[in-house]
Amino acid sequence: MAVSDWRIDGEAMCPYRLVLEHVTSRWGVLVLIRLLEGPHRFSELRRAIGRVSEKMLTQTLQTLERDGLVHRDAKPVIPPRVDYSLTELGREAAEQVRALAGWTERRMAEVERARRAYDEARA
Repeated sequence: MAVSDWRIDGEAMCPYRLVLEHVTSRWGVLVLIRLLEGPHRFSELRRAIGRVSEKMLTQTLQTLERDGLVHRDAKPVIPPRVDYSLTELGREAAEQVRALAGWTERRMAEVERARRAYDEARA
């Protein structure tokens, strides 16, 4: 099914939409981009991302792991050590997300101008 065939109002695109939502969610984007650097422990990810609750980061990692994008490696040591890394599928998704993030950064000045023009026209 091509993207142009997706229906906004129907169930036809539900599986695609869910993955897209997971990959482009607020925390999903940041996790994927950060993991492009290499494996991270939970606490390292949390510090690097900032302002994410433990609960939200846990949920995001579990969702991305379920989708096959993130690998969770729990080492049987004391204290427990868990590392998160990207799978090949996750690396591909992360590179796409990073490209979109880069585009956003490069075009932010234009977006801000458009917002100001919009707001002024509505005032």
